[in-house]
Amino acid sequence: MHSVNSGPVVCAESTIFSELGLPAPYNRQALERCAAAVEMVGVAYSVTAVLDGQIELQVHPHHYDRICGPARKVAARDLAVAVAQKWGYGATTVSASLMIAHGAGMKVFATGGIGGVHIGAETTGDISADLEAIARYPVVTVSAGAKVFLDLQRTVEHLEMLSVPVLGWNCDEFPAFHARSSGLPVTHRVESEEEVAQIAKAHWALGGGGVLVVAPVPKADALEWETLKAAANEAVARAQANEISGNAVTPAVLSYLAELTNGRSIDANLALAENNASIAAHIAVELRQALLGG
Repeated sequence: MHSVNSGPVVCAESTIFSELGLPAPYNRQALERCAAAVEMVGVAYSVTAVLDGQIELQVHPHHYDRICGPARKVAARDLAVAVAQKWGYGATTVSASLMIAHGAGMKVFATGGIGGVHIGAETTGDISADLEAIARYPVVTVSAGAKVFLDLQRTVEHLEMLSVPVLGWNCDEFPAFHARSSGLPVTHRVESEEEVAQIAKAHWALGGGGVLVVAPVPKADALEWETLKAAANEAVARAQANEISGNAVTPAVLSYLAELTNGRSIDANLALAENNASIAAHIAVELRQALLGG
């Protein structure tokens, strides 16, 4: 794995764009919209993936059909295995992408919604590796909060336990992926990319790890919290009734959620992914200047 160009870069996962993420043709739309949003700011867009046993940092457009196709999910724990066993296409998750970003010297990562503490985790121990990766690697992660079917209160508390600064992007409450707020307060509010850059620079100078920026989904595409929560509960119940488990849970729940909201959750997902990519690009520009002493 080699470092990317010396200019500002936004790292991205590939799971959301694969068949494990958004359904076709929306996954391709998401990829193209996110890439365009980042490149409009004059920033490189680094979609990470494992292709034929090689870690790819910048997937070229001629690979988009492959990136949007069937894949095996690659979290941080799987990355070395995917390389050593030469997997054809391993779609990187948040945790794998953050590991790759750190190794390549990238400082900003954009995703849709992070994983977190699952409901019932006190019994199952089901806590996403995303949280530990966000805490561990000195990278700014931009997301629309965490997926709504998680235990959001415990997710926020877990981030606090891991000493992750959670910065509300022009908001005072933790976003809930397709909804603009979960009702849970964020500890700190930021108004600009300059603020984020200075906070990240100071955090890293003190030996800290990752910084999480949470940005609400644009108002025009947001779902109401109560409507979304009811649909999410039904989606989770369907997944449980069908005995879906492991890595298959999240894509199944998101598929049920799209059906239950008449596609509105997909519209929200596209909008928030594009919005996060744009915010991340602006942060990447300011952060590079800050780290260079500007």
